[in-house]
Amino acid sequence: MSRTKFLSSTLNLLLTGQRKMQSSHRPCNLLCPVAPYAAAAPRLQQRPPHLLGTKRLLSPPRRHSEARLLSGMTPMATSSSPTANPQPFKLILGSSSVARKNILNEMGFEFQVMTADIDERSIRREDPDELVMLLAEAKADAIMSRMNISDYQKEGDQPTLLITSDIVVVHEGIIREKPSSKEEARQFLKGYSGAHVSTVGGVVVTNLTTGKKLGSLDKAEVYFHDIPDEIIENLIDEGVVFRVAGGLLLEHPLVLPLVEAVVGSSDSVMGLSKDLANKLIHEALLA
Repeated sequence: MSRTKFLSSTLNLLLTGQRKMQSSHRPCNLLCPVAPYAAAAPRLQQRPPHLLGTKRLLSPPRRHSEARLLSGMTPMATSSSPTANPQPFKLILGSSSVARKNILNEMGFEFQVMTADIDERSIRREDPDELVMLLAEAKADAIMSRMNISDYQKEGDQPTLLITSDIVVVHEGIIREKPSSKEEARQFLKGYSGAHVSTVGGVVVTNLTTGKKLGSLDKAEVYFHDIPDEIIENLIDEGVVFRVAGGLLLEHPLVLPLVEAVVGSSDSVMGLSKDLANKLIHEALLA
């Protein structure tokens, strides 16, 4: 395939995926408030300035299948519906996250899964932006160290991309990763009650064929109504909070009704911004 035809095919694929995203999701960087919890009263003084005075809430951000997320079932690692054009590259997701798999599936990509299996707590930085980028790069390096890279650099083969990412929650200026105990999870969730948190996500896409590596950040904010103690204890008993940064599982049916608003994209909060992933994949193919 000539380079011109390859780039044209790639662009068509990405545009097709983008149209799919736009038809089923609200655009990124829109305010997506969620219906309040029945027993929770809004705390207007804690809302961001652009939320003050709003008379009604809009529809909630679209979420992934609750059955898949809560049961721990792993979805197929390929898109359930074929794209209009054959995917002109191979894609590897460097993560076992169910949410990230679902996000790539929703984007229409075919991909395989590899895990980094690194000790994330051995990499420490006080700056959340620096931390998530270092972790995303470390995951890519760990996966690549187990590969025979020359297998991906054969003449005439399709390019292969590796996408890795990491996310942390920042609350009151403190980085929060996956809670390590019930006490820590309880402290995290109680702190979110009637308050807000920020999420910082780092995404790295490596073109294994050319060796080029591109990365960038995506941020969002989540505003909560009061979170009842009963809900907190139920989440801890289920154990789902121990598998996500900050114990924050936005799409959980017990959590979603308590979300007052999401500023940014809900998929970014869940671990992988679709817009950023699409942008980096496109740029990595041209690199």
